[in-house]
Amino acid sequence: MKMKKCLALLLALVLCAGTLAGCGGKSDSAPAPAGKAPDSSASSQEPAAQPAADPVIVKIGYENNPGEPIDQACNAWAEYLSELSGGTMEMQCYPSSQLGAKNDIIDQMLAGDNVITLADGAFLADRGAPDMGIQFAPFLFDTYDEAWKLVESDWWEKQSAICRENGLELLTSNFVYGTRNLMTTKPVHSVSDIKGMKIRVPNNTIQVKGFEALGAAATPMALGDVYMALQQGTIDGVENPASALLGLGFGEVAKNLTVTAHVLNTTLWLTGTKWFDTLTAEQQQWLKESGQKAGLVSQDLDKKLEADALASLEAQGVEVYYPTEEEMAGFKEAALNFYEYPEIQALFSDGLYDEIISVIK
Repeated sequence: MKMKKCLALLLALVLCAGTLAGCGGKSDSAPAPAGKAPDSSASSQEPAAQPAADPVIVKIGYENNPGEPIDQACNAWAEYLSELSGGTMEMQCYPSSQLGAKNDIIDQMLAGDNVITLADGAFLADRGAPDMGIQFAPFLFDTYDEAWKLVESDWWEKQSAICRENGLELLTSNFVYGTRNLMTTKPVHSVSDIKGMKIRVPNNTIQVKGFEALGAAATPMALGDVYMALQQGTIDGVENPASALLGLGFGEVAKNLTVTAHVLNTTLWLTGTKWFDTLTAEQQQWLKESGQKAGLVSQDLDKKLEADALASLEAQGVEVYYPTEEEMAGFKEAALNFYEYPEIQALFSDGLYDEIISVIK
């Protein structure tokens, strides 16, 4: 009997302890939903990783074909931009006029598209900075050193500011497009041989008038249309650096090249201010710095490949002709007619030619 009382008392104590355990304190956290383990601490959770932002895309369009010096330098630019920006900016190259002719691309950038293209003073002369067109006056520069003096001058900086006021941002001006020579379907040895020939030129006032001064019928046309035009006899010739003439296959349909060196063609790259101003200051710096570095690549490529291109054209059966000093003097004398055209006089500031000569000489 005494044993039974002890067992009953022990059972009562156990039941009491269980009740106290179930009711003695409230939990700091609510029960976990079915199928979920309770969080040990809501405040200790790390925020979810954010997806990486898409890179800023820059489309670079030009008329030259893959493998040409300009194309090689553009691909180098794309690599430099990716490196400088840590992959946050991506340059996409569009050779062979895939984005359209030069003026088409300039119209796109003025509208605010994320595109850039190469242009020269001759094109900018028609886009609000008329004095820059003298860069393409025929036979103005005797050496590339003279051309770089102009690009690096205070005068050039003032012209760049004018371009910006007209919606165009110059990114870099140190590329070399090449020494421009004349390729024709019949031989040209002297300036008199050009008279009346239909010569393809870029669509700008400076280069049109430059070849008219030499007696040619200057014919503006997209570079991508030239091969067929030469083949069909629509035009009689085209002017461009030897590397471009080779890369575009013109030696297949025009068998004469005269080394006129009528323009020592430095070139620049530009974009629209509408798009450029959407970039951060750092992104703008990356774009310009990488372009400057790529410009040095283009200068080296031009030195290495120009002679090779002339040799390759000769191997294709193209006659490469070097005018005599007397013949070259005839070209240069005729080129002075360029400055007498009313369109050129109306385009350039008074005294511009003398001002430029004082800078480069």
